[in-house]
Amino acid sequence: MTALRLDGVAAKLGGRTVLAGVDLDVPDGTRLGIVGVNGAGKSTLLRVLAGVLHPSTGTALITDGHDGLADLRRVPARERARRVAYVPQEDLTAAELRVGEMVALGRVPQTRPWSRGGSTELGLVRDALDAVGLADRIDTACDQLSGGEKRRAVLARGLAQACPVMLLDEPTNHLDVAWQLNLLDVFAARARTLVATVHDLDLALRFFDRLAVVGWPPGADPATAPAGIVAFGPPAEVLSTAHVAAHFGVGSVQVPHPQRDQLHLLIHHREDASPR
Repeated sequence: MTALRLDGVAAKLGGRTVLAGVDLDVPDGTRLGIVGVNGAGKSTLLRVLAGVLHPSTGTALITDGHDGLADLRRVPARERARRVAYVPQEDLTAAELRVGEMVALGRVPQTRPWSRGGSTELGLVRDALDAVGLADRIDTACDQLSGGEKRRAVLARGLAQACPVMLLDEPTNHLDVAWQLNLLDVFAARARTLVATVHDLDLALRFFDRLAVVGWPPGADPATAPAGIVAFGPPAEVLSTAHVAAHFGVGSVQVPHPQRDQLHLLIHHREDASPR
């Protein structure tokens, strides 16, 4: 069953087409990583998948919960928020709210107005905060959190939303390496389908079961041409030496971990390449 699908999608920002010709199928139960250089359109692609940015052409579809797909344009915002939790890259926390109050906002789509604030809802908020290591900060004002703690609190709000599909834009930003690994595992365990943009190619290689590279075909001018999905598939194939060189401008080699059954991606500078 398909969780999300894009058919012939183009997307505009500020009147400029930044993505074009995007076809993408996200099967239910997939962990999909979206990678690409700065400015390629990773966040834009995620916003289209979340339904917060409508395609200028093409169609964005979401599972109807059965065997069919629904056009995201026609799904009411509240219903969409029951199916998809979207955590953007830069999400400001309201200074006047306490951490628990901010995380509880994730429960709004799932509850009736008169049922909010009960013991069950409080338990879900506490559980989400515990998953990100902030259970003891539930009564702390949001503006008293560090940058990394704010990021974890916003991610907790996404967890509290309890959706089958979770879309995360750079979820590991501002986080210590241990939390980067821990939180990706938490989201993978709690979401049936997970889609996330990431910059760390080694992490992308190890964590996801599918990768999509957002970028430009050979010869295209990034200053004027829209980007698209230029590679898609298993991480070891997508992050081949040739693909990494072509789309990221660096050399690379995949090497096995000496003690674990997993590959790591080693990056090195290429004298004949410059950043895109």
